[in-house]
Amino acid sequence: MHDVVIVGAGPVGLLLACELGLSGCSVLVLEREAAPGSPWRTAPIGMRGLSAASLQVFYRRGMLGPLLTASGVPEVGVDSDEPAGPSFAGHFGGMVLDPANIDPAALPYRLPTPTPEFMMTSLEIVETVLSARAAKLGVEIRYGVTVSAVTQDDRSAIAHAGSHGYPARWVVGCDGGRSAVRGLAGFEFVGTEPQFTGYTMLATLADPEQLRPGFNLTPTGMYIRMRAEGHIGMMDFDGGAFDRSQQPTREHLQDVLRRVSGADVTITEVHLASSFTDRAMQSTTYRNGRVLLAGDAAHIHSPLGGQGLNSGIGDAMNLGWKLAAVVCGDAPDGLIDTYTRERHPVAARVLDWSRAQVEIMRPDPHAQAIQGVIRDLLTTRDGTTYVFGRVTGSSIRYDLGGEHPLIGRDAPDLRLADGTRLGDLMQDGRGVVLDFSDRSLHAPALGWESRVHYVSGSARNDLGLSAVLVRPDGIVAWASDDAPDRAEFERAVGQWFGSSAL
Repeated sequence: MHDVVIVGAGPVGLLLACELGLSGCSVLVLEREAAPGSPWRTAPIGMRGLSAASLQVFYRRGMLGPLLTASGVPEVGVDSDEPAGPSFAGHFGGMVLDPANIDPAALPYRLPTPTPEFMMTSLEIVETVLSARAAKLGVEIRYGVTVSAVTQDDRSAIAHAGSHGYPARWVVGCDGGRSAVRGLAGFEFVGTEPQFTGYTMLATLADPEQLRPGFNLTPTGMYIRMRAEGHIGMMDFDGGAFDRSQQPTREHLQDVLRRVSGADVTITEVHLASSFTDRAMQSTTYRNGRVLLAGDAAHIHSPLGGQGLNSGIGDAMNLGWKLAAVVCGDAPDGLIDTYTRERHPVAARVLDWSRAQVEIMRPDPHAQAIQGVIRDLLTTRDGTTYVFGRVTGSSIRYDLGGEHPLIGRDAPDLRLADGTRLGDLMQDGRGVVLDFSDRSLHAPALGWESRVHYVSGSARNDLGLSAVLVRPDGIVAWASDDAPDRAEFERAVGQWFGSSAL
C-alpha cells in the first residue's frame, strides 16, 4: 500500500507528488491518458502563463533553471538588494494595464528575486520538468489507468480501475475540471452556470491582417489574436449554448469569429479547436475522509486572468507539506483540515474575479457602461496596483493569527550577508527560521531541527525584521520586528507541529 495515490498527472498532480516524494512518502500517480504529451499541451495551444508566485515554487525547489531553459527564457540576474518596479501588471476583462501605474509603496515586502514576474510556457514543458523531478524522488507514474470507483474506510482509501484496486492511506484527485474522483467520492460541487461559450483554435486564415493583435473587446464579445500565427481565442455570449460534446466545425468557428470580431475574415483550415465556458464551480470542501481534491478538480472557472494553473500550483504547495507531515507522523491528522480552510477562500475569490470580468464583457448597454467606469479606474495607480495584486497572487494572505502584517503572506526572498537567499534554503522542502537578532532562537530541546533550517546572522536587506519563521510552502508563519519574544516563537513552532492551527 502506498502512502498517497494521486489521480491525474498534470502539473498539479505532479507537483504534489514531488512535494510528497521530497519528504520520503511513497507515491503512485495514475493518469488516464495512454502516454504523456499531446498537441493540446504543446505550443501554441498549450501555452499558459505562470505568475511570480508559481515561479517562486520552482525556484524554491531547484527547478527554475530547467524550466527557464526549456521555455527559452533567460535567467534573471539579481545584483541589487532593492526591487525594481514591476514590469508586468496583467489585464482585467481584456483591458491591459500599464505596469508604470503600479504603486511600489503598496508592495512593502517586495524584494528582488531570481524569478521572472511572469512568463509564458507550455503545459508540456511544465510537466516534463516536474516528471523528471518526480522520477528522481522515486515517484511512480502509471499511464492508461482510468479510475472507475473510489472507496475508503477510516484507515485507507482505494482508487479502483476496473477490477484492479490501488490502496493508499490517502487518495488525491488532481484529475481536472471533469474530475472522476470528485464525483466518485461524493464531493458537492456548486456554483454558477455559464454566460458564454469560449473557443480556442489553431487555424489558417486567408486574411489574418483583418484581426487586431492582442485582446479585443467588441460590442458582441471578445477575440484574442495570439502571437503565434493562426492561434485565436473567442468568447461568444450565447449562454454557453454550444454543445461541448461536439467538435466545432470550420463553418461554425468562422461564423463565431466574424460575429465577435465584426470582420469578414475567412478560415481556410482548422488544425486544432476546442470549446469551453465560464461555468464557475467549487467543491464545498477539499477533503472527504481520506480523499482530497486539488486544482481544477476542486474548482473551475473561465480562463480569464490566467489563474487556473496558478491556483492549482498554490493548492499543491499548501497541501503537500501538510499531507507529508501527517503521513510521516510529524503532525496530527487535523493539520490537513487547514488545507480547505486556507485554500477554499482563495479559489472563491478567483471565481468571483472571473465572474466580474465576464459581467463587464457582456454585449449589452449596462455592461458596456460598467466597463467604461472600470476602464477609467484601471488608469489610476490604485486601480492598477489592486489588479496587479490579484493577478500575481501577491495579495493572498492566509489567516494564521498574529499581528505582524507579513504573517500569512508569501515570504520575500531575503538575502543573508554571505549572499545566500531564502529560496536557496528551501530546496529540501523544510521550513526556515531566519534569526537576524542577537538573541538566539535555536533550541534543540524543541525537537523541530530535522524539519526546519535554523539560520542566524545579518541580512543584506532584512526589511526591519528581527526574525521570521517560514513554512515549507514559503508562507510566513511568524515574524517579529523587535527583539523576538522566545515564548511567542515557541508557541508558533508548537502550533505548526503540534496542533491543527496552521
